[in-house]
Amino acid sequence: MSFPLFVAAGEALTDMVVQDAAQQNWASLTGGSTWNVARTMAKLDVPTAFAGAISKDVFGDALWRASEAARLDLRFLQRYERAPLLAIVHRTDPPAYFFIGDDSADLHFDAAQLPEGWRAHCKWVHFGGISLARQPLAGKLVALAEQLKRDGIRISYDPNYRLLMDASYDATLRRMTELADVVKVSEEDLEGLFRTKDIEGAFATLRSWNPDATYLYTKGGAGASLHIGEHSWSQAAPQITVVDTVGAGDASIAALAWSMMHRADATPLQHLQFSVAAGAAACLGAGASPPSLADIHNLTNL
Repeated sequence: MSFPLFVAAGEALTDMVVQDAAQQNWASLTGGSTWNVARTMAKLDVPTAFAGAISKDVFGDALWRASEAARLDLRFLQRYERAPLLAIVHRTDPPAYFFIGDDSADLHFDAAQLPEGWRAHCKWVHFGGISLARQPLAGKLVALAEQLKRDGIRISYDPNYRLLMDASYDATLRRMTELADVVKVSEEDLEGLFRTKDIEGAFATLRSWNPDATYLYTKGGAGASLHIGEHSWSQAAPQITVVDTVGAGDASIAALAWSMMHRADATPLQHLQFSVAAGAAACLGAGASPPSLADIHNLTNL
């Protein structure tokens, strides 16, 4: 039996996005930051799974079909007779949203029900998003990350700040940073997570919790930097015509993981260039559009 080499664990949800506020017209879109990371890695031709739980209704059906279309290992996707997790995006510019998900299916994810033996084959597991801010799911995922760390499996973590990550999230932020081999964070994340305008001070605090980790610090259209120990590298974003930025951060951390998994001889700058190009490539399509290897290579000299 084959197993995935990469797993993203967390939330898959439905974005309910307002199309016409006056008429109350809405569009439903499949989403979730960790789910998007899994789809990106699968698009890069890595055997991949999304480990999470979805509902047994029309919203869950759509997520199941999209996961199947993305070639994710469906043995890791659990389904429960519970309500769906919804993100209600009631304004798009600037974005304004809230979540509906009391006792929803995602909270009932059970790591013990994942296929037996999967950890022996897995090389990398990604965590992040609102799944780590929603109990009891958050506790289950932190416990899974701790087990994976003991097993020697690489861990990446993208907190991906959302409004529900208040002071009650602080302990999880620190613990997941301590466990991670790679941490991805943005300027907006740092401001929200640390509740401060001192962005560089917040980044220094984050790094102090795990000085041995690799940190991908994304800065939107300004590109990104990679930090390892006392060394850092910067890369400007390629000049492109942006359709939208949905899923760009998810593509960038997935691409960094891909590069570190598949190009052990690459320099840190080359890893960063690949990551930044992937984030830019994701902005060339509408919605969360995972880039292919060809899309990424078109935007980089690698």
